[in-house]
Amino acid sequence: MEKKLEGKVIVVSGGTKGVGRAAAEAFAMNGAKVVIGGRDEESAMKSIRLMKVYGSDGLFVYTDLNRVEDCKKLFDEAYAKFGRIDGFFNYAGITPVSPLDTCDVETFDSVMNINFRAAFFCCQQAIKYMRMNGGGSIVVTGSPHAWGGEKDRAAYACSKGVLLTLVDHIWQNYSCDHIRANFLELGWTPTEGEVALRKSQGMTEAELREWAGAQHPMGRMCERTDYIDMLVLLMSDGSSMISGSRVKATGGWRI
Repeated sequence: MEKKLEGKVIVVSGGTKGVGRAAAEAFAMNGAKVVIGGRDEESAMKSIRLMKVYGSDGLFVYTDLNRVEDCKKLFDEAYAKFGRIDGFFNYAGITPVSPLDTCDVETFDSVMNINFRAAFFCCQQAIKYMRMNGGGSIVVTGSPHAWGGEKDRAAYACSKGVLLTLVDHIWQNYSCDHIRANFLELGWTPTEGEVALRKSQGMTEAELREWAGAQHPMGRMCERTDYIDMLVLLMSDGSSMISGSRVKATGGWRI
């Protein structure tokens, strides 16, 4: 098997769950050393043991994304362990119910702190270290909500919209450092967070899949594995001239 990411070091925020975890394991399978930022050490260590089976290596850094200091520590420890940083996948995010007309300050601040502020300072750190080894790739998790969003996701939609601006800012201003940035728009996926939210609303995972599939152009929800090949490409040298792109991996689903 060709290892498309051989020799690279990739940091994943929110790498203990969902698409973040799947991506971290796929990066390692393709030869990268992977640094997982998150709070679930047990989950991260399972992934790291798997990375060693693949002949690679990993590192878990406990990261509370409400704390800017932890965002910085994630990258500092990654560099201290592996001596370089070539990629950053910003996956971490939260999606609470937050209609504009009823969203409280606590919910708004929580969404913006995790979804935007943490991403901003993680990207700051990524750029700092990528410059040291001649460039790198940043992939920010986007969503169809960035273009307005559903009524009960106002804060989340705004956070994804500002992330789109952050990506545009990075590629316009840091391409000269050979740092590229892309906005990967994920579709409706039954991640742990999505399933937990729907269960709190009285819906089982099976009912979620049936309900969502009936609304989806492809007739099913996206699975975390649907994004892996694209993520590996965007982290690889094969995408060295792909920057500033808004990559839609939604199966045609729109809001």
